[in-house]
Amino acid sequence: MSTHLSPIGGRAAWTGAEMAADPSWIMALPPGAKAEIAAALAGLGDTPVGRFDASGFPLPGTAPFLARVARELEEGRGLVRLTGLDPADYGAADLKRVFWGLMCHLGTPLPQNTMGEILAEVTDETGTGTAVSSGSARNRSRSTGPLRFHTDKCDLLCLLCASNGIAGGVSRIVSTVAIQDAMAARRPDLLAVLYQDFWRARPADEEGEGMASRPFPMPVFSRGPTGAFTSQYSRTYVEMAQGSPGVPPLTPQQVEAMDMLAALADELCVEMPFEPGQIQLMNQHVTYHGRTAYADDATHGAKRNLLRIWLASPLSRALPAGHAAQWGDVRAGALRGGAMPGKSALAA
Repeated sequence: MSTHLSPIGGRAAWTGAEMAADPSWIMALPPGAKAEIAAALAGLGDTPVGRFDASGFPLPGTAPFLARVARELEEGRGLVRLTGLDPADYGAADLKRVFWGLMCHLGTPLPQNTMGEILAEVTDETGTGTAVSSGSARNRSRSTGPLRFHTDKCDLLCLLCASNGIAGGVSRIVSTVAIQDAMAARRPDLLAVLYQDFWRARPADEEGEGMASRPFPMPVFSRGPTGAFTSQYSRTYVEMAQGSPGVPPLTPQQVEAMDMLAALADELCVEMPFEPGQIQLMNQHVTYHGRTAYADDATHGAKRNLLRIWLASPLSRALPAGHAAQWGDVRAGALRGGAMPGKSALAA
């Protein structure tokens, strides 16, 4: 364990100030991409999302660029924002197919719940603009309220801003490697706590009653068999496990460690508004994401809507054996994660 309490460094250990000063993580789709996307879309005919993969959405000139993006996500900063799409160029169904087709060049889409949701729309579902601050992560995300820093259960989280509200909804991303390194320098005792097990529970509305009924232990920070860092974390899931049979109460040290993690995330994150057409790509092993509260203006048709795809990456790192309870398969490059581990969202 002591070898894990020293700084990791590297390109994934960025701070928000560094990312604000160096916007090279914001990458424009290459010249010619728009024409290739139009041709690929035309070639689909009426084929819906989920019924085609990268081979059905050919991008001969753009694919090498997307391959570089995939490497940057796994081997570099772990964060890329793509620009160059205009949602006004597409109908709602075509925008989803374009997003799906592009993301299939980065990995394999995964089911996001046991009901078979494969391309989610993260938008206010309350109908009232009410900010939901309790309950499952899904219920919180489908309201106008802020979201605490967390990860989703996939190698790569992909978000396309289809439209945005009139105020707020600022995207917040933080390097978990930077958090690890800051804790190593300031509070190695609390860092050691985060490398120990925290019990979590899965919410029934995300993963079904069977999975939700079985809390499981997993560290917040871990190293895989090759030494690669990974963090899977949602304080909501940790809180949901409390009170379950066999789950010990959180210790004061665990609470203090989570509080410091949250404070460091606030300190080290990059914050940036999400503009329509932008695609935000985040490696869920080395980043957390959250958002500020937002307000829609339904009277004038201004409404925030993010399209979301979860991907298993063929370039992904090997994970510790104990992570199988969360991921299903811990091998490098495996089809893993999602609400139904081992299952692709692509139709047979």
